[in-house]
Amino acid sequence: MPIFYPDILEQKTEARTFSYGDKDVMLYALGIGLGADPMDERELAFVYERGLKVVPTAATVLAAGARAAARSAPAENPPGHRVSQLNFVMVVHGEQKVELHKPLALSGTFTQTSRTIGAFDKGKDKGAVVVNETVWTDEAGEKVATLTGSTFARGDGGFGGPSEGAPEPHAVPTRAADSSLDFTTRPDQALLYRLNGDRNPLHSDPEFARRAGFDRPILHGLCTYGITCRAVLTGITDFDPAPILSHQVRFSAPVFPGDTITVDLWRDGKVISFEARVKARNVTVIKNGKTVLR
Repeated sequence: MPIFYPDILEQKTEARTFSYGDKDVMLYALGIGLGADPMDERELAFVYERGLKVVPTAATVLAAGARAAARSAPAENPPGHRVSQLNFVMVVHGEQKVELHKPLALSGTFTQTSRTIGAFDKGKDKGAVVVNETVWTDEAGEKVATLTGSTFARGDGGFGGPSEGAPEPHAVPTRAADSSLDFTTRPDQALLYRLNGDRNPLHSDPEFARRAGFDRPILHGLCTYGITCRAVLTGITDFDPAPILSHQVRFSAPVFPGDTITVDLWRDGKVISFEARVKARNVTVIKNGKTVLR
């Protein structure tokens, strides 16, 4: 089913309520590699209930059940609305941003709503970029988090929408990085991370990965995203998640479980710029990264 423009800009999912607890918080932290050294008390605080802290980017997975339910039951659309449906076989995650209006709680019940806020036509043979926004509110009706993600839909170009106007990516400084940190992923990292809710076989099934053009399963892009937040926690905030207001990236290449990811960091006041690369394969896997501190 194609993209219908401008109808897609009115497309949304019904509100869904979800809950999470300390187990979900700790599983996410383990999934991005925190706690690998159980004697490191700074990292232990994210994977042990005594003095537990929440990684800000956990917002991308803590509502996984609510997102799945919302996709299967879209909200009632306006009369005459044509429902757009992407060709998910040809979809690639383009960008991700989490903005926290308050630090994430250790547990709780929340409501999320999602809507499409942008659709950009790159041409019939060049695909489309679709931007979605998800907002969490707490039981008092106050905003907790806003998640913005762009999808590159390789098979859905030529729908007649605008070709320009998509948000410009953050420009990282041209000077040498202020610091660089290495994070070695485990060979089974994707098998652990998928327990957060993303069971796409691209990350677990060797045969499926080969059919998709990879010689082995790849790491979830959102796992790499979480590792870049881990870099900011490690190198900038001294493992304190509270100062992180927002964290955003553009995905540029896949990571394979077992890769060592080098995150280059630049600090300019409350703006942290970063990019991530796998030196062994000479490839940049995250570009245009930006964290804003409170």
